[in-house]
Amino acid sequence: MLFWLTLAAATAWLLWYMVAVPGRSYSGALKPLIAEENLLAGNLRRHITAIASREHNLFHYAELEASALYIEKTLAGLGYAVAAQRYTVQGKDARNIEVEVKGGARASEIVIVGAHYDSVNGAVGANDNGSGVAAVLELARLFRDAKPSRTLRFVAFVNEEPPFDKTADMGSRVYARRAMERGENVVAMFSLETIGWYSDEPGSQRYPFPLNLFYPTTGNFIAFVSNLGSRPLLHEVVASFRGHARFPSEAVAAPAFIPGIDWSDHWSFWQEGWPALMVTDTAPYRYPHYHTMQDTPDKVDYERLARVVTGLHGMLRDLAQAQTR
Repeated sequence: MLFWLTLAAATAWLLWYMVAVPGRSYSGALKPLIAEENLLAGNLRRHITAIASREHNLFHYAELEASALYIEKTLAGLGYAVAAQRYTVQGKDARNIEVEVKGGARASEIVIVGAHYDSVNGAVGANDNGSGVAAVLELARLFRDAKPSRTLRFVAFVNEEPPFDKTADMGSRVYARRAMERGENVVAMFSLETIGWYSDEPGSQRYPFPLNLFYPTTGNFIAFVSNLGSRPLLHEVVASFRGHARFPSEAVAAPAFIPGIDWSDHWSFWQEGWPALMVTDTAPYRYPHYHTMQDTPDKVDYERLARVVTGLHGMLRDLAQAQTR
């Protein structure tokens, strides 16, 4: 009997440890967009339309290249010095794309905000992951004149989707390994992964067990997802996001064996021992067009996506200790 009581107590404690996070999720009616958010929504729509109106991956190489060129041109147009990390995959040139806002007093501490710009084979990829890339581009715009204490990097990764995920050819895996070889100090990494679909319909949200026991069944929120080792970072940024965003949010720090917890580029940074998490609308647990040709730009909720980016901007400003306009 003592064994079973101890096991039950340990399980209850672990579940509490996973799901307990600071602050409260926003509830109630969403307020009208402010002028900056209206600008964001228009910019996000333009980026997603340009990046993800067609299937774009190594098997549709011309379209992948067009997406990469758009990302590079947009970042260069913001005044950044754009760097490309090139490597060869199946005889083809692949590249990660990055820009940097150099930090001040804590410049050696690097905060990375990234998203993959390839679509899965057989899908257009507007939400997965044009939405994440568009958010990276807009966050880069918002921080272009910033003076952060920590160094900020904005990165578009290639080859996140199968058959490259969790292999040596995964773009973020190549990037994280290079950063480790250089002796860089990555203090936080955020993977913006499929962040543009929301629903107010009851029953629109699903979860893998045991998360279904703790979270709402209406898919109107943004989720922050980490492993147990990244829990301190998760708590810090969720508290900050909730202080800046008037938008519903949920969060979990869970073992990576739970399906979905490690399904993006943050996984690559966990392999190097760095704190990293995913920001997501939960993808296949909510989005009906996930990994299909129906994942087109008209499916994205640009107004809610703009609200999420506004919250992420405030959160990153706190984390990087940045002064922005």
